[in-house]
Amino acid sequence: MCIATGRAYYKTRQFAKKMGIRHIVSNGGAAITINNQLLENKPLPYQKAVALCEEAQNKGFGVLISTDDSIDVCMIDDRFIHQVGYRKEPTRYFLYQNKEYKDFKDIYKIYIAIPKEKENQLSLLKSLGYIRFMPDYLTYQHDEKEKGIQRMIELVGGKQEDVVVFGDDYNDLVMFKDEWFSIAMGNACQELKDKADFITKKNVDDGILYACQYFGWI
Repeated sequence: MCIATGRAYYKTRQFAKKMGIRHIVSNGGAAITINNQLLENKPLPYQKAVALCEEAQNKGFGVLISTDDSIDVCMIDDRFIHQVGYRKEPTRYFLYQNKEYKDFKDIYKIYIAIPKEKENQLSLLKSLGYIRFMPDYLTYQHDEKEKGIQRMIELVGGKQEDVVVFGDDYNDLVMFKDEWFSIAMGNACQELKDKADFITKKNVDDGILYACQYFGWI
């Protein structure tokens, strides 16, 4: 059994261990774990990430970056906190006032404090995969879950017809491929529902459990 998620590896591994799942696709498809061993965990494309951070900073938007797979975020000024406040999930903040974004070796995620109505001010807005989890800021992360799943299939000798994907938002559209069985949550965006093979209950109503029991998978 394998689980695939857009969440970071550090957020996924404890849940997978608790559930007895030894194979994991995480970090939006960029991290692969086989038999509880992390094989790879790729950061964002470096030049694109640095350019995006620099543009956001130059235009006055607060920026946080994750430079590794952890709860830590780095900032070269504290504008993000002043503009948005602290993030709702556990986060440790590190301020490096004498650094530039190009001084960091890797960038795994980027958070930009920009309201939706000002998105058009960023010429590099769509240079990397992003989603608006929170109304006050954008989250940039890998958006290649389907590639991670395909890589996992190859590594474990799996079959395309055994893949089941669940989704609820636009960033899940890449997984809703014709060769995989796709299930949209009851609270999913309409575009996802239109592509789904099955629509289950909402996430707050145990929609994944309902679908798994409905099809006899558990």
